[in-house]
Amino acid sequence: MLGMALAALDSTIIATAIPQIVGDLGGFSVFSWLFSGYLLAVTVTLPVYGKLSDTFGRKPILVTGIVLFLVGSLACAGAWNMASLIAFRVLQGLGGGALQGTVQTIAADLYPMKERPKIQAKLSSVWATSAVAGPALGGLLAAYADWRWIFLVNLPVGAVALWLILRHFVEDPRRGTGSEAGAPVRRARVDWPGALAIFACGGLLLTALVQGGVAWPWLSAPSLLLFAGSAVCATATVLIERRAAEPIIPGWVWRRRTIAAVNLALGALGLLMVAPTVFLPTYAQSVLGLGPIAAGFVLSVMTLSWPVSAALSSHVYNRIGIRNCAVIGIGAAGLILLVFPLLPYPGAAWQPALIMLALGAALGLFQLPLIIGVQSSVGYAERGTATASILFCRQVGQSIGAALFGAVANATLNDRLAHAPREIRPGLPGDLDAVSHALERAGSLTAHATDYLRRAVDTTVDHVYLGAVAAAALALTALLLLAPRHFPVHADARTARETAEDTDGGPGTPGTAIASGATDVPGSGASANAPEAGTGARAGTTTGVKDGAAAVRAEPTEAQAGHPGEAAAQS
Repeated sequence: MLGMALAALDSTIIATAIPQIVGDLGGFSVFSWLFSGYLLAVTVTLPVYGKLSDTFGRKPILVTGIVLFLVGSLACAGAWNMASLIAFRVLQGLGGGALQGTVQTIAADLYPMKERPKIQAKLSSVWATSAVAGPALGGLLAAYADWRWIFLVNLPVGAVALWLILRHFVEDPRRGTGSEAGAPVRRARVDWPGALAIFACGGLLLTALVQGGVAWPWLSAPSLLLFAGSAVCATATVLIERRAAEPIIPGWVWRRRTIAAVNLALGALGLLMVAPTVFLPTYAQSVLGLGPIAAGFVLSVMTLSWPVSAALSSHVYNRIGIRNCAVIGIGAAGLILLVFPLLPYPGAAWQPALIMLALGAALGLFQLPLIIGVQSSVGYAERGTATASILFCRQVGQSIGAALFGAVANATLNDRLAHAPREIRPGLPGDLDAVSHALERAGSLTAHATDYLRRAVDTTVDHVYLGAVAAAALALTALLLLAPRHFPVHADARTARETAEDTDGGPGTPGTAIASGATDVPGSGASANAPEAGTGARAGTTTGVKDGAAAVRAEPTEAQAGHPGEAAAQS
């Protein structure tokens, strides 16, 4: 949790100190790269670190990530201009990518399936606390100390996290080779050409999405060249990965229905989350007239209900299944988002706050069960890659959402400004940021112009939320069409043995082994071998529970093992 806190705080604490940083170092025209550079580094390294953690083990990757992050933090504190600060933020991001993916993977390694909702909810609470405390802490440090302390506070937190991990986290050395427990150790090989191709492809694509429409027009030469370059690199990546002995992004990530469906669903979640996180604060300040702190509270209530809902989600998916739980969550989220455009103008602050509270509860039922489902469907040697793939898709979805919804917002606002009454049209601002600044200084506008601009922002954010509803529909479609009705549950030797002891009250009763302490739903299947087929299972051993007793039946495929009440074969 301390390691996760480094990445979580860093994404929020710097925002309120931007005026002080720009005032000290200059570089106002490029300061957005303090966020974009970090995001790029985190996103493109996620799949690489996921594969490396499967190859060399979790501990060395996590330790490397913390060290890189702390070195980057120290370098940021000593930055002498904006260019150096941006470069050191990228170095921080190289460490942040290892933190985000590896911590989630370790949580799945250490805890059986029945305990993972509580552990993942605690990790989610780190992000929730950071969302509330980060901006306030950053503002206090920038106002009463120096903005450089924003980066220096990472050092003691990271040092304690590093000491705890080095002292107390012990891995099975056999597992650091990408082998299942009990399998012969094989020589670790890393697909470095594939890693470089992924870096290049992701970097070019995300740069085009982040800077397009901001630093240059969408149809300008820089945008077209970046998109073309990313397409070329994507083709090269596919060719390299097909030939690699140990690819960074293996083909099975997309061939297995379970992982492919969750990747698409969480990519749509990243798209959806742009609406509340980017546009709701603007709505709260420009339409409702709230101050920055109150506007932040309207958004932060979502982070209060999300971890609570996630912690309780196991009670839902253990009864109705992971897919059905996620379908309920994203279906409810779509309906909740649809309420936002129906809010009265100008409305009261409690109305969007209530919507965000309900949205957090719905998304807690959606995201966490899917992550747990994917992690439980693979063995140790594939868990880092699988976890990184879903986090990578969510990050890419956020980048695409920022670009797409930014275009929707600009198009809507430009249309409203173009059709403004003739008497107020002269002197009206030309984009969303300029409108927000003008409304903050509403004394410079007439009452008619102020009301018109507020209504224009209201309409703009309504359209963005309708786009978020479409993203929720995409996630729902991916689950209904692609996700198996019952997620497979992989049983490696360690998990099966530990759970058998918990179930039978003693070590390893012959002939019974229950995967991960619980199945998806009664009778959901579990493959004891790493599945390679498109169905996500191979002929082998599977386990299941019916009415508290273990039964025996050979189930070679995920579809067969998923029937309610059916158990899988003993080893």
